[in-house]
Amino acid sequence: MYLGIEIGGTKLQLAIGTGLDRQLQELVRLDIVPRGGAEGIRKQIRDFGIQLLKRHPVKGIGIGFGGPVDTKTGCTLRSFQIEGWDNWPLAAWCQAQFGLPIWLENDSNLAGLGEAHLGAGRGQAVVFYTNIGSGIGGSLILNGAVYHGGLGTAVAEIGHLRPGPEAIASGQTVESIASGWGIAAAGEACLKDATDRFNPDKQMLLELCENDPSRLTGKHLATAMADSNRLAQKIFDRALKTYGWAIGQVATLLAPNVIVVGGGIAQIGEALFMAPLRQQVEGYVIEPLRGRLSIVAAELGEEVVLHGALTLSRSSSQAGS
Repeated sequence: MYLGIEIGGTKLQLAIGTGLDRQLQELVRLDIVPRGGAEGIRKQIRDFGIQLLKRHPVKGIGIGFGGPVDTKTGCTLRSFQIEGWDNWPLAAWCQAQFGLPIWLENDSNLAGLGEAHLGAGRGQAVVFYTNIGSGIGGSLILNGAVYHGGLGTAVAEIGHLRPGPEAIASGQTVESIASGWGIAAAGEACLKDATDRFNPDKQMLLELCENDPSRLTGKHLATAMADSNRLAQKIFDRALKTYGWAIGQVATLLAPNVIVVGGGIAQIGEALFMAPLRQQVEGYVIEPLRGRLSIVAAELGEEVVLHGALTLSRSSSQAGS
């Protein structure tokens, strides 16, 4: 058995499993209190980790962290959502708390690893995973292992790409346009625009966010789009075009066996999201690959990072034995 831990910006998850299948022996899901900072999260990890280890025989611990990490030193480099993680020795701290081998990875890398071994990418040699939710991440899995590149850093973070000269000048990224918060920001800007304020599509969005544009979310816009709201559709069209451009660049360079798309925004569904995304990618990918790409929805849901953490623990433990 192994312990998998996911440290996100809004949730903390711990799970016990073998890393051989999708079955989790025990799962703990906790909300993160941002004002508690990293120290509050570490207290939760220590308290609930000790409880789980008392109930299960565990050989090692895999951790997926929501931000850049140094896998060689076991340090978190930064969290973009929670203070207190800058250059912090998380692996050494966990080893001191639990007395077990620790393996640390970026959460998107582990999500890709999980999908490659147990999800939509299983059986494929080259798997590109990308998640679109509050942010946009990515990972490249080659022959069942995370590819870190020659410099040892994540190489598949497509959310940080700058889509074109105008984006470079303005500082825009794929993530700032196409992620959940990027989509919501575009909607909020439209609602704050005083022109055409009696537009029925705009009125629908105002009702969904209770007349407070700052409370508009990507989920609100997805709900409106499903109800044929033209303003929401326009915003999503821009996001899909940008995201499709980014995936098209990756596909052209790497020609992966499968592209797995996860995250909350992707859960909008086949008709509203996945099908138009494939169409956008086809418009940007190199011609010999058109009609040959496999772009599929992720299968492992909210536990995807945990499955990757357990897979990493099992493979690393066996490699070291």
